[in-house]
Amino acid sequence: MYAIVSIAGQQFKVEKGKKVFVHRLPGEIGDEVTFDKVLLVSNEEKVNVGVPFVPDAVVLAQIVSHLRGDKVLVFKKKRRKTYQKLSGHRQNFTEILIEDISETGTPKRSEKKKAAPKAEAEVAETVAKEDKSEVAKATAKKTAAKETDEKAKKAPVKKAAAGTEKKVAAKKPAAGKSESKSKK
Repeated sequence: MYAIVSIAGQQFKVEKGKKVFVHRLPGEIGDEVTFDKVLLVSNEEKVNVGVPFVPDAVVLAQIVSHLRGDKVLVFKKKRRKTYQKLSGHRQNFTEILIEDISETGTPKRSEKKKAAPKAEAEVAETVAKEDKSEVAKATAKKTAAKETDEKAKKAPVKKAAAGTEKKVAAKKPAAGKSESKSKK
């Protein structure tokens, strides 16, 4: 079973379990995304073509990663005019995993997703416990840092020996200005 879907202004042929690179989509990694602009759905027996979209057809996908494409260099030159310009561009992409294609409008959610909230709750609890211990460590580090700062402030400043001080040369007045003022 495959479908042709309009995603971010482009058409893609998608199949269940395949990964597709599309232009950057809003959302975090692991978020589920649904696409309802399905142009064609093909089962083994029949092909359903939309006018322009197949009604109630939905494609369910999950965001795998956000990444950037290869750099494309654009070089412009006009001969004998001493004009040349080089610029580059890297397109932002999102990698999505197609989880399900449905013609009826209700995509089948995988059983892993149903069991995942329980596992996520357990993981969240262990992370919370670790965070508490990390918070205690962080506060201990902050207090230790404050103590060392206070010791540094209280430490006496070393004074230079009396014979090693630099002598500052006296400034000489400008020849023309000082003499003219003193004559008046």
